[in-house]
Amino acid sequence: MEKERETLQAWKERVEHELDVVVAFWLEHSHDQEHGGFFTCLGRDGQVYDDLKYVWLQGRQVWMYCRLYRKLERFRRPELLNAAKAGGEFLLRYARVAPPAKKCAFVLTRDGRPVKVQRTIFSECFYTMAMNELWRVTGDAQYQSEAVEMMDQIVHWVREDPSGLGRPQLPGAPAAESMAAPMMLLSLVEQLGEADDELAGSYAELGDWCARRILRHVQRGGQAVLENVSEDGEGLSGCLGRHQNPGHALEAGWFLLRHAVRRGDPKLRAHVIDKFLLLPFRSGWDPDHGGLFYFQDADGLCPTQLEWAMKLWWPHSEAMIAFLMGYSESGDSALLNIFYQVAEYTFRQVSAASWSQRCGGDRRHGTPPPSPPRRTCSLSRSESSWKSRPWCPLFSQESGPCPTGAYIWCWWDRL
Repeated sequence: MEKERETLQAWKERVEHELDVVVAFWLEHSHDQEHGGFFTCLGRDGQVYDDLKYVWLQGRQVWMYCRLYRKLERFRRPELLNAAKAGGEFLLRYARVAPPAKKCAFVLTRDGRPVKVQRTIFSECFYTMAMNELWRVTGDAQYQSEAVEMMDQIVHWVREDPSGLGRPQLPGAPAAESMAAPMMLLSLVEQLGEADDELAGSYAELGDWCARRILRHVQRGGQAVLENVSEDGEGLSGCLGRHQNPGHALEAGWFLLRHAVRRGDPKLRAHVIDKFLLLPFRSGWDPDHGGLFYFQDADGLCPTQLEWAMKLWWPHSEAMIAFLMGYSESGDSALLNIFYQVAEYTFRQVSAASWSQRCGGDRRHGTPPPSPPRRTCSLSRSESSWKSRPWCPLFSQESGPCPTGAYIWCWWDRL
């Protein structure tokens, strides 16, 4: 037991150093002092090479700064809080395309003019997370009002009427349900309900609904977690129905694990560890070169996504959180050993501290993909194209600080 504690402490210190290095980089280079908000397309030297602002990423950075400020004493610094507030005000002024309507842009110009809108809920989800965290660190009721109102709108789109998202109902489109929407809603239920018994109570039914919808993605006799199922929870045909994303399943796993703990449900906790941690890890880990595949086909066919064999930052971040959390809640040393396995691979292959900033994804055999001169190359989650992004295994190559960084660090306190 003593040796185990020493090993955990060593990893804690390693993660702490990684966190400090990357936060310092984004504090120095990402803030737009003229228009507010954050630059997210930065080279390894901090140079801005595109000044478009993605609402997902603005919300993530506000959330991360606030969460670090609130949870970790060493980050309780005025510059962090002031940057979060400036980012929040930028979102308040510009994120919504046509106020008072709630639909948010996906991309904005540097000065806040809308460029592109996605027909999904995710810009709005990260807007909600940012506003709620700002309220928690500032006490300003305006932010909480924004968060709750946006949450109500998201729930309406998901559970009642999606027409406000702008997606046409085409006759040939399959009636499919992605795991992403109930996952994000479950995350928001936890976010808004933290230390707020009234809101937690009002969202309790929603949280249970989200959990049930996610659990329907365990298919094929319990042997696969599929990204897409039919609206009645059955399997789908074709590539859409065979599509697997190991990192996404692991992310869903720790969302569900938190839900099981909040509900005091040990049976659900055990089921989640088996089906959403161990199952996607065993099927998604590359036995030849290590690392988690980006995408897989449940029948072993070639995925249609050309980047399927890439080893990206975020599945490994999700895996580290999931297995550390699973160990904390169950005490099963096998889960801790998998955390070590993933962490060793991740820090060996991609580390901010070892190369100032590094790639967001490696090729299957572990070498970075080809990149233009003087740039760091990564595959963007939102587009199948090469983009230069600074990287850390605890942070997003798209936005710098993202929720995984604070979660994996704060979880040490539970061990």
